[in-house]
Amino acid sequence: MAETTAVYPGTFDPMTLGHFDLIKRSAKLYDTLIVAVASSSKKQGAMFDAAERLEMICEDVAKAKLANVKVKLLDCLLVDFCRREKASTVIRGVRVYSDFEYEFQMALTNRRLAPEIETLFMMPSENYAYVTASTVREIASYGGDTAPFVTAAVQKRLKFRNRKNKE
Repeated sequence: MAETTAVYPGTFDPMTLGHFDLIKRSAKLYDTLIVAVASSSKKQGAMFDAAERLEMICEDVAKAKLANVKVKLLDCLLVDFCRREKASTVIRGVRVYSDFEYEFQMALTNRRLAPEIETLFMMPSENYAYVTASTVREIASYGGDTAPFVTAAVQKRLKFRNRKNKE
């Protein structure tokens, strides 16, 4: 049987426990999971540049001993990245119905561009279904406690930023 590779793309700015939940669960389904970190974030109020986001995800993946997970920069069209990496599946997280509408549109567009690549929608565990990166960014902007929502690597950097901003 051929090796299976999936790509989980996103900005991960910052990576939440919901994102990491999907990484861990997806890693069990495929021989290789590539977390594709968007090179630029078009989201308002971006916190971390691509290098920082890559570093944090790599740190958390290593700590969790997810040997089949690779973290790479997504610097092109997603379907082109999947072809280059020989990935047959795109993993997308869906928390609420509004997520599904957007993700469904993107999945159909990707199917039109690359019919050989499937999209798999996954829901985060119910403990994390309400957590969004934008909520984490807002909490962090006011110096609030983000620990219940983010991974250890993200929390470490957010604490460092808060200390630096207070100086």
